[in-house]
Amino acid sequence: MLEPQPDPHPRSLSVVIPLYQERDNIEPLLARIHQGLQIYPHPWELILVDDGSRDGTAQALFEQTARYGTHVRVIGFRRNFGQTAAMQAGFDAARGALIATLDGDLQNDPAEIPRLIDELLARDLDLLQGWRRDRQDALLLRKIPSRLANGLIARVTGVHLHDYGCSLKVYRSEVIKEIRLFGEMHRFIPVWVAGVTAPERIGETEVGHRARELGQSKYGISRTFRVLLDLLVAFFFLRFGARPGHFFGGIGLSFGLLGGLMMSWLAWVKFGLGTDIGDRPLFFVAILLLVASIQFLTTGVLAEIMTRTLFASGERTHHCISRQTDPEAADWKLEQRSHASAENAGRHEASRDHAAWSVASRDGLGHEQADRGQAIEPNANREEPG
Repeated sequence: MLEPQPDPHPRSLSVVIPLYQERDNIEPLLARIHQGLQIYPHPWELILVDDGSRDGTAQALFEQTARYGTHVRVIGFRRNFGQTAAMQAGFDAARGALIATLDGDLQNDPAEIPRLIDELLARDLDLLQGWRRDRQDALLLRKIPSRLANGLIARVTGVHLHDYGCSLKVYRSEVIKEIRLFGEMHRFIPVWVAGVTAPERIGETEVGHRARELGQSKYGISRTFRVLLDLLVAFFFLRFGARPGHFFGGIGLSFGLLGGLMMSWLAWVKFGLGTDIGDRPLFFVAILLLVASIQFLTTGVLAEIMTRTLFASGERTHHCISRQTDPEAADWKLEQRSHASAENAGRHEASRDHAAWSVASRDGLGHEQADRGQAIEPNANREEPG
């Protein structure tokens, strides 16, 4: 796949939306995105990733692309690879300095993206996570499992957020592209981001949420159990991803030490006291611990070899694209009006929806961050997140 050429504008935006079986939402989704980003005065593009839908979603996407223009890009998978793979394909194709994501079910309002971008830059964050405080979902099947999972994730990983499951997020492109997403890692994106940036550069903000109007939800109570398994994997990779030998080696050394102490005692009993130890259960337990120790130590060595091989090799994806719009023909969407009028409209809209953010902090600090661009030093003029 062609490597996308990034746009040099420090506030260029790529909006990535994974879709699966959302044909009925395609037309209103694109309409609301273009309406919501009218106040955004910088270049932006829209990347729609169809995750192998069978209801005609891909066909509807390509039809709408011809209607809106070349800034709308479509990627279609050959089969259903999952939301994580769809998001990774969108990140790979994104050219903007900033990347925003949201679901295609229209439960989040695309008009909030400009405000989230201003807040991300004003607070000097690498990731701004949406928080659906007034969530419009079923209490038993969605809200309660989500709250339990969010609390558990925060406790285990140390990344304290209220709503990991909200897809409305804004990232700095150079940070999110340091991560390769596999399996179902999209649930723990803030955790993975914490592996490449400081946790204090990850923030959250309240966003609106509405009930689904069209289509059917793809989530259920069964995902709670998968979250627990994925959490174990996330914890392992966060703590030992670059040094798995420490994890397996620590267990192996513990088993070896315990087995060695048992064998030393049994040797004293055998040779010092002259007592037979062949029928003692402790003898077999000691042998088991020593064998397990050797296995864990060798597993740690092999894991270290595999990790170094992975880091040294070229990266590859685990999804397969059937067709997509021509990346070389992709263009940016930029509203045809003066920069000053666009800024005034953006300030008016943001102040009405989110009065807590002052005009001074948005124009002074947020635009200063944009002018400095990506050449800024990570710790220079940083404000503590609110």
